[in-house]
Amino acid sequence: MADQTAPSRAAPVPETGVAELGLFAKPLFQDPGARALARVGVVDVGSNSVRLVVFDGAARSPAYFYNEKIMCALGAGMSETGHLSPEGRARALSALRRFSKLADGMGLSELTVVATAAVRDASDGREFCADVLRETGLRIWVIDGEEEARLSAQGVLLGWPGAYGLVCDIGGSSMELAEISGGRVGRRVTSQLGPLKLRDLKGGAKGRHAHIKEVITGLQEKMGSQRDRLFLVGGSWRAIARIDMYRRGYPLHVLHEYRMTVTSVRETVKFIQASDLEELRNACGVSSSRMSLVPYAAEVLSRLVKTFRPKDIAVSSYGIREGMLYEQMPQRLRDRDPLIEACYFAEAKDARMPGFGKVLYNFILPLYRSAPHARRRLVKAACLLHDVSWRAHPDYRAETCFDNATRANLGGLKHLERIYLGLALLHRYSNKRENTRFEDLYEMVDEKTRLEAEILGKAMRFGAMLWMDKNEQRGELRWFPKKKQLELWLTPDMVPLFGEVAEARLNSLAKSLEAEVHVRTGKRAAK
Repeated sequence: MADQTAPSRAAPVPETGVAELGLFAKPLFQDPGARALARVGVVDVGSNSVRLVVFDGAARSPAYFYNEKIMCALGAGMSETGHLSPEGRARALSALRRFSKLADGMGLSELTVVATAAVRDASDGREFCADVLRETGLRIWVIDGEEEARLSAQGVLLGWPGAYGLVCDIGGSSMELAEISGGRVGRRVTSQLGPLKLRDLKGGAKGRHAHIKEVITGLQEKMGSQRDRLFLVGGSWRAIARIDMYRRGYPLHVLHEYRMTVTSVRETVKFIQASDLEELRNACGVSSSRMSLVPYAAEVLSRLVKTFRPKDIAVSSYGIREGMLYEQMPQRLRDRDPLIEACYFAEAKDARMPGFGKVLYNFILPLYRSAPHARRRLVKAACLLHDVSWRAHPDYRAETCFDNATRANLGGLKHLERIYLGLALLHRYSNKRENTRFEDLYEMVDEKTRLEAEILGKAMRFGAMLWMDKNEQRGELRWFPKKKQLELWLTPDMVPLFGEVAEARLNSLAKSLEAEVHVRTGKRAAK
């Protein structure tokens, strides 16, 4: 069937690195162009599921105000019948009625509804769209495979602005590939390698394997050499990642930015093939409808990595829906660091003194003068988040901080960076990290990284005691790493803030630095 008009195509993202924008640019979430993204509602009508996501989209990282998925299997049986599954069609229509009503209740001005492979390929796809429009008032935009690939790739760019490599989005009835580099989406191709279609393919396992190999070989010819990172988008890929975590005993159950190797994929595919699927489903928390498709998706992934041989593999929880949010972002917001903008947003919403995070960062910055940009970026994020959990009970505040940092929906953050950030925020409220329920996660980073996170946390713990006005800095740290000397300079009006507890926290910081500490008063030290 011919496609209806799809959403307008946005201009490509310029090749401006996040680092060039600096860590201190004024946050944009209050900008009118960004505030217009608050409460953005999108619906993805896929071959396997229908999902509503309402973003609080003012921040650079998507905040999920509402998220609901209904497994409809619209594309089930299409290979034989050519039309949408009657049961799936009824379920999808019921879901869209509900979503329309929810949108009204949330005060959304409109929902953007996009349909992919099942609706665009079905003989009754147009009829289904007409039924939805008549009964719900929702207009479905049916996009072609290349547009689906572009939006999915934009979803990856939402989380990784500087990402490069190959994006692979698998749905129920299709699989798309798109290359990304320099903030742009390049070549794009689509295929019929969705697990719903593979399940209905005649010829058994032998015929299926031959078909998968032939199609992926053809995709490689169109896309060329792709030896960089492979980004996996889609529910079937995420299910396989959950199983990989389970097989490896991986302790941090966050799918976004989870990494696999080609060897790991190969071992997990074998593990799936040798396992009882029902037992595996229960152990990994995968739905029965999704698990029924996993073996077919695993066959595709096995051939995909064997053919393209990526240097590594990253799971992206961001896909077509996040790509639709990215489509609506002003360019100046796209160019921002998603982690830092999200932390600014959290500070403004939850901190006791919004704006103090930047003052705290400037106060402890002497400890990080020679640190690379990637580390200073995490220090900045920690300072912005240092006070957002103050409402938690004091006995649990440190653990709450760690839990929030490691499991929060934040873009632009690797798993090891999550642990570092979590440990730093834990030490913002506690000198010790032992005897918590997170000790298995600590082991994901080496002792040096744990110590560095402890130093950051203790520096923030001390700096917060001085509670300087966010518009005036009246104290200064000086750090001499070769001499192992830490100096604190205080102006006379600041001295009363340096009480017993503040002194104890400064000494604790000095101990972690293995440094002598000197406290000076008088004029501010010369730069």
